[in-house]
Amino acid sequence: MNLRRAAVFVQVVDAGGISAAGRALGLPKSAISAAVSQLEAELGVRLLQRTSRAVVPTDAGHELHRRVAPALAAIDEASAAIGDMQRSLSGVIRLSAPLEVGARLVEPVVTRFLAEHPAVRVELTLTSRLVDLGEEGIDLAIRGGPIGDESLIARRLAREEAGLFAAPSYLARRGRPRSLGEIAKHDGVVYKPIAGRGRWTLVGRRGVESVEVVARVGVDAFAYLVRAVVGGAGIGFLPLFLCREELATGALARVLPSYADRGMDLRLVYPSGGYLPRRVAALRDALLATWPEG
Repeated sequence: MNLRRAAVFVQVVDAGGISAAGRALGLPKSAISAAVSQLEAELGVRLLQRTSRAVVPTDAGHELHRRVAPALAAIDEASAAIGDMQRSLSGVIRLSAPLEVGARLVEPVVTRFLAEHPAVRVELTLTSRLVDLGEEGIDLAIRGGPIGDESLIARRLAREEAGLFAAPSYLARRGRPRSLGEIAKHDGVVYKPIAGRGRWTLVGRRGVESVEVVARVGVDAFAYLVRAVVGGAGIGFLPLFLCREELATGALARVLPSYADRGMDLRLVYPSGGYLPRRVAALRDALLATWPEG
């Protein structure tokens, strides 16, 4: 079987017609039709049923496509992989992450990676929206919580432990709570409050406990949540990774450190099928090395 003609046939089936296949391959319709006709003559069977409205594969055409398309894709992937091995890392990597994760955790990794690989460009999309990797051309994405898409490989980066934090200025003014119940008497900086109130559930020495909080400040962005707590607006229930710098500098203090919430997992996801370009694999490995699974 002539592989060039087989590739043209597969493109016709995938594209849904001879004209569309010609546009995809940059060939005239006559060349596409001739290649398919020559393949049919070579195999001694009709592969396409041509009508005035459409071109559809026959039973033999369906069977040939089912068997040949994966083999041709594997050849293309092998060719790309071999070529990739001969070059230094270059090209574009498209990475998506939640805003706060990207600003605090991803940006330093990307900056170091770009310094090591000057021919690589990274397009970083920071959004809380669940992106569709295939439709939006995303190579890697960081997501929180369970991953329900079986077409993706998911690698756990870290777990978002959360706790209670306040600015020293606030604690000096209002006092430090000594029990979880006392939190209800304090001002809260609350993520997505409902009717001015929120409920925090944490795990302490006595197991799972919860407390209702008055939302002095309510907001839907963790980045602002941290700034409001640092500014002394109240006590916040925050992911630890957002507070490490502020804890180190003394801008924030941990409140009731025996209470915490293990939170949800952060995972790095990428498509499970097909060849992963070497530049994408390198950034994946850099991200995984930065946050050992835990």
